[in-house]
Amino acid sequence: MAYLLFILPALLLSLYAQFKVQSTFNRYSQVRSVKGLTGAEVASAILRRNGMTGRVNVDAVKGSLSDHYDPVARTVRLSETVYGSNSISAVGVAAHEVGHAIQHAEHYGPLELRHRIVPVTNFASSASFPILLIGFIFNSLDLIFIGIILFSAVVLFHIVTLPVELNASRRAVVQLADAGLVSSHEIPMVKKVLGAAALTYLAATLSAVANLLYYIFIFMGASDE
Repeated sequence: MAYLLFILPALLLSLYAQFKVQSTFNRYSQVRSVKGLTGAEVASAILRRNGMTGRVNVDAVKGSLSDHYDPVARTVRLSETVYGSNSISAVGVAAHEVGHAIQHAEHYGPLELRHRIVPVTNFASSASFPILLIGFIFNSLDLIFIGIILFSAVVLFHIVTLPVELNASRRAVVQLADAGLVSSHEIPMVKKVLGAAALTYLAATLSAVANLLYYIFIFMGASDE
């Protein structure tokens, strides 16, 4: 019962976020942008506008909604449904990913912090649950405490990711509007696409925080016994 109290709201939000991002993306994938530019063309145009041509590449990657910016290769990787599409969804997603490239070029604080904690987060995400599970099975407060500390690093990563994603979306809207890559009546549609995507990051953060609070709740209860 306690687990449901902590986790159920976050789980419901996560399910809603997944539905929202998929349905919104699919809806505006059917709406052709007025300029008729593909995701790849929009990404290249924004990079060119910011003097980043030749410094950041734009490549296609397999999968749906697999779009991301690779800071190591300095490459904006767009999914097949975005790279060659001229839909509102494609334009918005492409601009968002270029937003991350601009963040990288400007040494945006939260993005720099996220890059630094990635190795720690990768280790913590793989080690925290097994350690917590063993701690619960053997009723070891020391192991549970270690697991909580490790999982806290995962939560920190999610918290840091939120401003990074929101800022990239704001940059995307500004770049699209200022460069005239979309019309004024298309801006609200782009915001809906990016807003739905942002909801998934919010849901992931709340879910991680809810799990952490549940683990702390168990730890405190066991400590009182």
